[in-house]
Amino acid sequence: MAEIDFSAFPANLFHIVGYRAKWDDSSFEYHNSPRCFPSETRGDDAFACMRRIALQCFTLFGLRDYGRVDMRMAADGRIYVLEVNANPCLSPDAGFAAAARQQGISYDELVEKFLHFLQARAGQPEGTPSGQRG
Repeated sequence: MAEIDFSAFPANLFHIVGYRAKWDDSSFEYHNSPRCFPSETRGDDAFACMRRIALQCFTLFGLRDYGRVDMRMAADGRIYVLEVNANPCLSPDAGFAAAARQQGISYDELVEKFLHFLQARAGQPEGTPSGQRG
């Protein structure tokens, strides 16, 4: 589970990861919205709740193989789902790959997992080149 730290943002900036935060390396937003990975072992019930919500969204929206659920926690502790993304960015520096690395899964291993999911769904035995049927 990853979190974006907006603590450096002044009150007049929305706490969102928009275009400037993602792509404009000359912007304040780009340099002041770091991704962090709070410890899930700190005994915080919020992590367990967010995990349950993410799994419910995965099922409810019919996601397969992988996906990402973006949430926001309000000051009063309520959790809001902002987006259910069935096809999050898979580039090596994107949040999905970073979260996998945090769990000990290398980018190469992540890509290999996707290939196994796709081969299984296509009815191909593992290790079959994608252009050949098993």
